[in-house]
Amino acid sequence: MIFRQLFDDVSCTYTYLIAGGPGGDALIIDPVADKTERYLKLFEELGVRLVKAIDTHVHADHVSGLGRLRDETRCITVMGRESQVDVVSMRVGDGEAIEIGGIRLTALYTPGHTDDSYCFLMDDRVFTGDTLLIRGTGRTDFQNGDARAAYASITEKLLTLPDATLVYPGHDYKGDTVSTIGEERRFNPRLQVGSADEYVAIMDALDLADPKMMDVAIPANLAIGLEQGAPELAALSLDAADARGRVDDPSAAFVDLREAGERRRDGVIPGSIHLPYGSLGDALRAGSPFRALIDRAGTEVVFYCAYGERSALALESAREAGLANVRHLAGGLDAWARAGGPREPALD
Repeated sequence: MIFRQLFDDVSCTYTYLIAGGPGGDALIIDPVADKTERYLKLFEELGVRLVKAIDTHVHADHVSGLGRLRDETRCITVMGRESQVDVVSMRVGDGEAIEIGGIRLTALYTPGHTDDSYCFLMDDRVFTGDTLLIRGTGRTDFQNGDARAAYASITEKLLTLPDATLVYPGHDYKGDTVSTIGEERRFNPRLQVGSADEYVAIMDALDLADPKMMDVAIPANLAIGLEQGAPELAALSLDAADARGRVDDPSAAFVDLREAGERRRDGVIPGSIHLPYGSLGDALRAGSPFRALIDRAGTEVVFYCAYGERSALALESAREAGLANVRHLAGGLDAWARAGGPREPALD
């Protein structure tokens, strides 16, 4: 496994790069926009392909790198279902998995620092974002923070993990890099309390200044979605009403780019073909069964995903591969469902 802990000395943010090995797929947690070039160089040096970029919550102290990394690498952007961000490629809920080759993270919904905060558990370690820090905890005085919810998240989710579980936080301001659940249980001063009321009293008394980047970072981080209404996409996009008119057309092939877990959770457009977004590159190569489908005379391919971001990226890849008769469903299955489009259970 490749594991890198990277540091932004302006916001004191830790970013984590994880991959199964050289030449494999990678994911990144809490990237910082200003460090994008550094990440791209590291991907190249390590010989890995960025597949997923994850934010633990909407950050207030730096601009997220999710949008820039998506634009540079066409990776999948991931956040929790509770996030108010305009568009990300994939949203996960409590207990759901995020997977790439050889790596599996389990999403843990841990509100309190913000109302959309998540931690991510992987084997012997947990990435705690701003929920649990080394000898500290995330503040709870803005972005719908709630000290009582934070206490429940820490004590009922994180402190139930084995003591040896490594703690990799989203920030550190003292130079520490890693801790364990056992250490934090014993030595974190904010956790040496006997009740939620005591914890709330500690947090209410902090009286911290707002993050310096707050007025810039939060609006920027709420608007990271790919612009699906851009002119170059408009002629190749279908809205939900247009797509419904094609769903029974035998010359139209609807292609679902979501992962199996998303399909099981949210259902599928009837009759659609499953092609996970991560497999698109191979599928677009000459001689592949999918390429044969696309090249068949009269067949129109309609890509769709959860919110339209992956399908828009797939459309760009298909056009670059020389394919003309391709469209995408703007707004994805979310827009389809809101327009009353039919869905059926996934069989995979």
